[in-house]
Formats: sequence, C-alpha cells, structure tokens
Amino acid sequence: MSVQDWVAPEIYNITSEMEKHPSARTALRWLNESGASKEITYGELMAQTNRLASGLQKLGLVQGDRVLVMVPRTIIAYVIYLACLKLGVAVIPSSELLRAKDLLYRLQHAEVKAVLAWSQFTGEVNKIEEPLPDLAHRIAVSEEAAESQEGWLDIQQIMEGQPDTFEAAPTRREDMAILAYTSGTTGNPKGVVHSHGWGYAHLRIAAENWLDIHENDLVWATAAPGWQKWIWSPFLSVLGRGATGFVYSGSFSPERYLKLLEQYRIQVLCCTPTEYRLMAKTGGLEQYDLGALRSAVSAGEPLNREVIDIFKRLQGITIRDGYGQTESTLLIGALKDAPLRIGSMGKALAPGIVEIVDDEGRPAPAGEVGNIAVHQDMPALFGTYYKEPERKAANMRGEYFITGDRASRDEEGYFWFEGRGDDIIISSGYTIGPFEVEEALMKHPAVKECAVVASPDEIRGHIVKAFIVLRNPEDASPELAKELQNHVKQVTAPYKYPRKIEFTSDLPKTSSGKIRRVELRQQENRLAGLDKN
Repeated sequence: MSVQDWVAPEIYNITSEMEKHPSARTALRWLNESGASKEITYGELMAQTNRLASGLQKLGLVQGDRVLVMVPRTIIAYVIYLACLKLGVAVIPSSELLRAKDLLYRLQHAEVKAVLAWSQFTGEVNKIEEPLPDLAHRIAVSEEAAESQEGWLDIQQIMEGQPDTFEAAPTRREDMAILAYTSGTTGNPKGVVHSHGWGYAHLRIAAENWLDIHENDLVWATAAPGWQKWIWSPFLSVLGRGATGFVYSGSFSPERYLKLLEQYRIQVLCCTPTEYRLMAKTGGLEQYDLGALRSAVSAGEPLNREVIDIFKRLQGITIRDGYGQTESTLLIGALKDAPLRIGSMGKALAPGIVEIVDDEGRPAPAGEVGNIAVHQDMPALFGTYYKEPERKAANMRGEYFITGDRASRDEEGYFWFEGRGDDIIISSGYTIGPFEVEEALMKHPAVKECAVVASPDEIRGHIVKAFIVLRNPEDASPELAKELQNHVKQVTAPYKYPRKIEFTSDLPKTSSGKIRRVELRQQENRLAGLDKN
C-alpha cells in the first residue's frame, strides 16, 4: 500500500466509516466489575448517534465548534464522539482524572462551546470560578435519565424525541475532528489538531496493518476515553473496521484481565506495556486458555523483551510492539505479516515516512543514534498545534517533524529505541510534562525549588521523581513527602504525582540559572544500571 492510499477524499466525514457495516452486527459489548452487561448493534449505535447529533444541533452547536468530553468507559461515550464528529464539531478528549485547573486551560484555550461530562465528574467543572465566556452549554452524561443538576442539561433529554436519521456535515478532509491536548516540556499542554483525513489514514495504517482487526473479531483495547490511544484503538480502529468492541468498565487486575480474555474468547488485544508486565508476573499464566487470541499489540512505551518471551513461552502469543505519538498515528511497528526482530521497534509503516535524522534534519547512517522524525507529507501527521503554529515549526528540521524520541536503524530497516531526547516522562502509558508537576509542587508553601524527571521502574517503565529544595531544610521528612504527593494530586491530575521524592540542598543548573534536568535523569539511569554513557 502506498502513502497515497492513505489520503482521504476531499469531502470526507470519518463517521461514514461506521455506517458501512451491517446494522444487525454487534458493535459493542460492555461489562462492568459487578457483572452487569449490555450490547448494542451498529444500527442502534448510529440511531442513538443521530438522535444526539440532532439534539446538539438544536442547542445551537454548529460545524467548527469545539466541545470537551469527559466520560468513562461506557457505550454512551461512543455515541457522543460519533454524534459530535457527524455534526462536524471537534472533540477534546479529556480524562475524568483531570482537575479544575487542567480543565480551565482547555476550556479557555479552545474557546469551548459545550462540555459533556459524566454526572459524577461535573463537580470539577463547577469548581472553575474564572470566566468562560464561550461556554454555552453544560451537559451531564448518564446511560439513563438522571436527576437534573443545577446549571446542567441532561443528555437523555437532549436526545429524547429526536429523529433516528441525521445527515453528516460535509466536512473536508483537513477539517478538525479531534483536538487532543498533550504535555510539553515547558508551559501549558499543546493542542494537537487532527482532521477527519487523519482518521482515514489511521484506519488504513494502524487498524489494518498493525492491530490486524477483521470485521467479525471481538477486540479488547483497554485504553480509556479521554486519551488519544482510545481514539486510536477502541474507537476508530474497532468501529471503523466493523468489529465488535469489548468494553470493560472496571479496575485493572492481572487475574481479572486474563479470566476475561479466556471467558470471552477475545481475538485482538491492545494493552499498555504496564498491563502486559503485570499479567506476565502473574503466577500461573500458562493455566489460562488464551487460544482465541490471534493478535496482541502493545504501545505507549517500549515493552520489555522478558515480557514478550514469557507470553511466547507460556501462551504461544507474540506481542507486537508499536510506536506512535499523539501528533501522529502508528509510525513504526511489528506489522502483522513482517518478520519479527525481538527487541526492536519494528519497521516504518512505509518507506520514507519515518527517518533517523541528526539535529539538522539530515538522515543518519545505519547504526547511528539520532532523532526519530516524521516526513511532513505523512498523511497521518497532525496539522498544527492549535493557536500555536510556531510550536510545530520549532520541531521541524527541513522536511521532518522531530518526535522527541531517539533511536537507531539497522541495515535491514529495523528501528531500535534509545530513549527520550527531551524531559517528557512516559509512565504506564501516560505522557507527563515535568513543568505541570513542578508548577503544582511550587504552589506548596514548603517548596523553594524543584525539578521533576523520569526514574526507571520495573513495572511502569518510568515513574515521576521530584527533587525538592525546601524553604526550611530541617522540615524534610517522610510525612512531608506524603503531603506533597497528595498536594499534587489535588492541584492537577492524580496520575502526574511524583511517586518518588528526594529532598536536596540544591539542583544542577546552567551558568544562566536554568535547571539541568538531564543531569538528574542521567543520575537516575545510573542508579538503575541503565546509563549507556
């Protein structure tokens, strides 16, 4: 398949992909921890989508508006995303873990017209006291009609009495579909603009060649709504390929996941490396019958070879790694029909779309470590950073967008991951910017100065570690460390909190006074025996 095959028609709405499938086919199978379950067909899914799209249109939402969506793993989550996209409204995926501060920035920066939040999460939005002049509608989301909340509309009432048909907005392939906010090394999160045409390319790249989804498969992709990975796999890849999505709304436990894989005869699995690591460490992995599993993939961070070997030895399953980022789709991976090279990232999806380049954008020779870079003509590369095009320009080197990761490529075209080229922390699949954690810590009166870096961890890949200079050094104690951790959880999303805290008298700095996080990161790597220098 050539890169040109990934380019969408000029007039294209991504929801047209979901309307191609037989209406009687099961689209989603939902299950929660207590055993309650629901199913929905493609026909009923699109009927609910159309009722919501019509209701949102009657509220005044129009093509080009932005809405923020904050819902858990539920069937209604799929309805909301489809309805907004069909209406031509751009969705801002937002985790229920976000706090008022995180939400405020997104609402103001994107000039959000409506918020659709799960009923139990509306409180964080209500905490915002700053003016939100563009926010016209607050919509509380539930699976069934719920008690009204002051200042909030109920989504079921918006859908009530609306028609089962709705004509999709005539969006162009370059029109914004998803506005995903991702952490940066400095400053506020960046708004990554993805178009309807990006979705078209993603389906033909990742869903077909990497996930290897067939239309009658039962697919379990464990990512939660609010993350770009949910857009990638549970949403677009599953529904775009006409498969049945298995949606488990429950907390993670290795034994529970393995039992579900066995019980429901899952055929395609997409997990984070952390989930695979914990399942591999479960005693008795070989006791589970995972014989239905045809395709198992991992993304978010490199997966340990040891884990791949354990699954292969005990279950005969080869977990295929994949590499991408919020700004793209899958770029490098162990593809379904390609020879595997255990330990490598795999190969580029097509010749020329991903290169290893030096700091000037010149392709590096085989075996030399450099920057993983995406060619500017890659159809699934994001359009821009919302309202901040200079941020993308700053990461361009000639014809290539620099991802921030470093690797080498061998003579046969296999990529070998080396590490991050910047200070971004990837922990259990979460992307965390040090600035956001440092900013939260600095709001505590005990903190004089701090620096946050990635610290290697056997299970999570890396964890957040904070080096803290106190105003009163004698206050250092395990109790204060715990207090600071809880403080971060309250100020910003809990997944960002520092799992390790080290009190120190000073921090390494440049001659101009800038903190050198790289020295602290290298120190952590040395302690873990991972320093390659």
